[in-house]
Amino acid sequence: MSLAEIAGRLLIGEIVLLGVATVLFVGWSGLRRAKEQFRERLTATYPYLGLLIGVLAVNKVAREFGPELSWLIDWNITGLIHAIEGDFVGKLQSIATPELTAYFSFMYIYGYVFLLVFPFVAYFALPEDGPLKETAIAYAVNYGLGLVCYILFISYGPRNLIPDVVDPLLYATYPQSQILTGEVNANTNVFPSLHTSLSVSTAMLAYRTRETYPGWALVAIPTAASIVVATMYLGIHWGTDVVAGTILGVGSVLVAARHVSGEKLPLEESNVFDDSS
Repeated sequence: MSLAEIAGRLLIGEIVLLGVATVLFVGWSGLRRAKEQFRERLTATYPYLGLLIGVLAVNKVAREFGPELSWLIDWNITGLIHAIEGDFVGKLQSIATPELTAYFSFMYIYGYVFLLVFPFVAYFALPEDGPLKETAIAYAVNYGLGLVCYILFISYGPRNLIPDVVDPLLYATYPQSQILTGEVNANTNVFPSLHTSLSVSTAMLAYRTRETYPGWALVAIPTAASIVVATMYLGIHWGTDVVAGTILGVGSVLVAARHVSGEKLPLEESNVFDDSS
């Protein structure tokens, strides 16, 4: 199967997921509001969206030469990570079943893209700009700091370092997925887990807007948790990568919330980021 065919299947799946979620959570009234305020919303948020697009563009270019620069710096932390946690991932895989592997593989690929994209649809339809701005900033911080770490540190995943203990469940079960993931990342870039950090950030943002989009919060939080587990269950990331990714994800939302703190956000009364707490 070619890369174009795989990407096509992913695109179709995401269109279906996004379409269903939009109808269920945003609704026709939200879509009408998004259409009516399109120009106003775009004018208010384009610097933030532009920041994210710029960071993504830098990421794409930097990842072309990033691995070579990493080897010049030569900070290989793979052994240190293994020394810290040992065979934790292998023990986690002891619960593996075909059904669990299918579920976590779906979440790692389809659930992850859906989780990252849907907030832009949902928050664009809100009457306030704050959540959309926060999302753009949080993603930009995740990708920016993640890129810095990927350049500074060489780190192989558990499936590469200890293949006798950890099985590459995703690639063994769905070998075509390696074609897609190989296009966006190198096997030395696992610390921190961006799947984890971005999923955690999205779940936190969904929690902030839980009163406006309660259904989205109920979907986003368990989906994010599933993706976090999937990164280890599938043998792609160490537990250490997940811990670092969680810290990065939380920190990114805190940075974004602080930057947009002067604006009135939906559910501000929840005081999730109240400085007095």
